[in-house]
Amino acid sequence: MAETPPLQAVKVFDAVARHLNFTKAASELNMTQSAVSYQVKLLESFIGAPLFLREARGVALSEHGRTVAPMVRRALSDLTQAFQSARAETTNLLVISTMQTFASTWLAPRIGGFQMHNPDIAVRLDVSSHLVDFERDGVDAAIRSGKGSWPGIKSHLIGGGNFTAVCNPLYYERIGKPKSPADLTDCIFIGPRDEWWPIWFAAAGVKPPAALARPGIDVETQQMAAVLAAAGHGLALVHPGFVTQEFKEGKLIQPFDVMASTGFNYYLVYPHTNRLPRKTQLFRDWILAEAGQ
Repeated sequence: MAETPPLQAVKVFDAVARHLNFTKAASELNMTQSAVSYQVKLLESFIGAPLFLREARGVALSEHGRTVAPMVRRALSDLTQAFQSARAETTNLLVISTMQTFASTWLAPRIGGFQMHNPDIAVRLDVSSHLVDFERDGVDAAIRSGKGSWPGIKSHLIGGGNFTAVCNPLYYERIGKPKSPADLTDCIFIGPRDEWWPIWFAAAGVKPPAALARPGIDVETQQMAAVLAAAGHGLALVHPGFVTQEFKEGKLIQPFDVMASTGFNYYLVYPHTNRLPRKTQLFRDWILAEAGQ
């Protein structure tokens, strides 16, 4: 008798154990429900005990199933990482998942420098706000916003946690060159419903002005807020590191020496692994050096 069951049956068991639903497992694996049932029965026959309890409203893990399920999940994860690592060593494509604002305002202007120093590595930016699944999405590294602690993930602080108010210098003159945030009684706030504004005014030690309750210009990204502010349409809150070029060109100024933070920062993240691919190591070293500058 074989010492291990067929890998297909193990994968099917893992899917059913996660979903506790044969139909959903079949959909995930692109199999028929009867094929899923057959593979589960095959595994139960191998073990000599039921892995699931058939109930009126679905299925539940049996005692044996509850014992085996977490070990199977870890084993399949280790297999995935092993083959991804082996494949990564033979491919020159580095896939980086990142958010729109970080990609366009910080990473895109700099990534050419990485490729100049590593001409054998091709880079693909996967710009998305969804939380990447390293096991399923084929991503090598990602930029995440948070507090730096995610299960099974190695993280490195990049920065970007602080934000401040910016505006075009001509707009600053137009509203009378207010000397402090307390003087912002008659101006346009870009993204007035953004939760960052109360935090910023609290950091300044003043109460948000009534003007903040007026309709303003709603935006979805810091990039768009910065564009509108640079065009002279009001005050915006941004991470200073995202608008360094606009500061250099005189399109934006920081009228008040007030910085605030939500406690979140940007991090480079990738899976904990015993063997990090060379291309990911090179990108890690490069981006941390860039962030340090």
